[in-house]
Formats: sequence, C-alpha cells, structure tokens
Amino acid sequence: MSLILASASQSRADLLRGAGLEITTKASDLDEEVIKGRGLSVVDTALKLSTAKAFAVATEYPDSLVIGADQMMECAGQRFDKPKNLDQARDQLSFLRGKTHRLISAVAIVRGQECLWSHHQCTELDMRAFSDAFLDRYIKEMGEDLFTTVGGYRLESQGVQLFNRIEGDYFTILGLPLLAVLDFLRTQDIIQR
Repeated sequence: MSLILASASQSRADLLRGAGLEITTKASDLDEEVIKGRGLSVVDTALKLSTAKAFAVATEYPDSLVIGADQMMECAGQRFDKPKNLDQARDQLSFLRGKTHRLISAVAIVRGQECLWSHHQCTELDMRAFSDAFLDRYIKEMGEDLFTTVGGYRLESQGVQLFNRIEGDYFTILGLPLLAVLDFLRTQDIIQR
C-alpha cells in the first residue's frame, strides 16, 4: 500500500524516509485559518488540522494511506503560528525567552473517507534567558528559516542554543510523533512487526 505524506514539510518527509518508509509527498491546499479560527483548544486544533490535511489529499488518492500532520505551539495561554517576517520572529522569540512553552504535534492517517487513526503528543521546552545580542545574531544567521516553524527555531540546528531544558520526544518536537506512527503502521501490516 502506498503512503502519502499530506505535507510540504521537508522535516516530516525526512523523518519518515529516515525510518525506511517509501513515501510520496503531496501538500494539501487546506485553508488552515478556517480551522484555527474555530476557537478549539490547541490540541483539538492540531488534531483537526492534521485530519483535514489528510482528507484533502485522500480525495485524490483513495486507495493510499495518507498521513496528515500539524504542529501547534502555546505559551502562557497564547497560541503561536509561524512568524511571517523578521519582526514577528523577534517579537515571538522575545516573548518566549525565559519561559516554558508546549509544542503539540498531531497526526492522522486516513484511507479514502475514513480516518483510521489519529494521535497527538506534547513536549515542553524551557527557553533560556538569552541576551539581546544573542537574539540579534541568531535572527541574522537564521534569516528566512525562522518562518518555517511555529517556534521560529529548528532544534536540529542552531535553534538548540535557545534552550536550557527539553522534556519530551525529539521527533514530536520536529513535528511528527514518529514512534507512534510506526507502531500504527505495524498494526496494519504496512511495515514488519
């Protein structure tokens, strides 16, 4: 059975391929703002988005397993999206500095019009109280890469320097609860048990 990742995320595709899965990627054209504007909890929003992305792509590939994923971030009761420009990235990182925030990664797997499975995992990250000089250098060096993640950082690169404590699954931080996905695929005999 073919596997399709309903995402343009290179990080998610790399995680799945790195685990030995043969996948095709096809980004959904879902208007995420409609779901984000419904007033759902952060967890429910992430789950709804991951499921909606998978269904949007599954209509074109009804015989495939389609994996949809999404990640949300919250801190001090506020929900954060990917920064759209350097000023937003600076404001967001300044707000997060010295605080603990949560990343919620959700995943759904659908076939045709049936959701076979959905799951979410949370991680907590303590951002250190870095200096303004560090923040300026970090923003300059990261540039537009800051716009690719909800936190304005990539833990797998220089973003790791922003933190003094991380609690939770590394793959979940990167945007996909990979171990849970692999477990589900084993129950479906898609990969070996």
